[in-house]
Amino acid sequence: MKRAVITGLGPVSPIGTGVAALWQSIIEHRSGIGQVTAIPLPPKGQARCAAEIKDFDAAAPFSNRDRKRLDRFAQLAILASRLAVEDSGLDLTSLDDQARSRVGLSFGTAIGGFAHAEEQHRRFLEGGIKAVSPALAFQVFGATAHTNVALDLDLHGPGVTNTNSCAAGNMAIGDALRQIRYGEADIVVAGGVEAPIAPLTFASFDRLNTMSRFDGDPAALACRPFDQARDGFVIGEAAAVLIVEEREHALRRGAHIYAEVAGFAHNTEAHHMTTPEPSGRWIQAALLGALDDANISPDAVDHINAHGSSTTYNDLNEGRAIQQVYGSRAANPRLTVTATKAYTGHPLGAAGALEALITALSIDRKLCPATLNLENPEPELDLSMSPACREQNIDIAVNHSFGFGGINSATVLRADR
Repeated sequence: MKRAVITGLGPVSPIGTGVAALWQSIIEHRSGIGQVTAIPLPPKGQARCAAEIKDFDAAAPFSNRDRKRLDRFAQLAILASRLAVEDSGLDLTSLDDQARSRVGLSFGTAIGGFAHAEEQHRRFLEGGIKAVSPALAFQVFGATAHTNVALDLDLHGPGVTNTNSCAAGNMAIGDALRQIRYGEADIVVAGGVEAPIAPLTFASFDRLNTMSRFDGDPAALACRPFDQARDGFVIGEAAAVLIVEEREHALRRGAHIYAEVAGFAHNTEAHHMTTPEPSGRWIQAALLGALDDANISPDAVDHINAHGSSTTYNDLNEGRAIQQVYGSRAANPRLTVTATKAYTGHPLGAAGALEALITALSIDRKLCPATLNLENPEPELDLSMSPACREQNIDIAVNHSFGFGGINSATVLRADR
């Protein structure tokens, strides 16, 4: 069976655009969470914080025509893909049509262009049909992620955008692994993208009582994964794209390999739309399924990038599942558990891809990111977590992503060998 490796990374995130900027924020323990500035806060709402991309300027990478055609969601997807291709050293312009048909695309998102549709609906109510963008009909569906990237990079391979909620980015990496394994593609441009910071979207999550209501200083303290004081997630925006490549193809061109995508598994709890199944057995099944797919024992795992949404029940359930799967090793410093949403916020469908990207960098740079704001760990859990970055040789790492509707996923990454 063919092997899949990661050869390029393209983050556009609240803690930096490009690998260098993002990694610098990681090692400096710098969060991208702050008070909401992009939108007026909903009247009578209680959430106050978000993780916004402050350094994104659409005027720089896009023409006037493209800025009219592409909403923020599509712009982020394209920019992240360009960065990932550049980082990989691939020269896509030199490929003939046959080779371009061997470059696949796999993206994930929770809501696609919904935030842009919000803004257009406001214009429609105020000015009628003539006020609506002529491009709206093809801007709002989720598949604008991979189709706009295909247009931008002139790619003709298999393409899909899944909408599996907050597991969507991880699912995209899993689909890229499948494309490589079964010979559907030699290269896959894979990742997740989300641009959800809009009034109605923000209000809808606030109304669910799942977002943090922290209103102190600094605002970065709003996200506290696995801490007793956690009170909800902090919504964020991001795009994260990984170049997943067939290993022999990568070796032939002398590519730098960050990590191998060694295994993937997912399942559906069929329990509740927002509350995790209390026993955690389906989370455990996803974790064990990914390890089994990679032919790896739990005893071999060195690092876990947890979903760690900073919500009360989800963190507790995930922590319990980790303890069930890894036993006493869960508390051993040789198995470092981290939750990076305190850096990046929770960019919904982009979260799993962004965290897979960070995990690949952790393997490559031999450094586990901190779990920021971890002052008083959840007393029921005994996990090896650190509020500071930790140097560590990482051979095997597992990335968790869970979504609304009881969607569980896990990806196993391994140092190349």
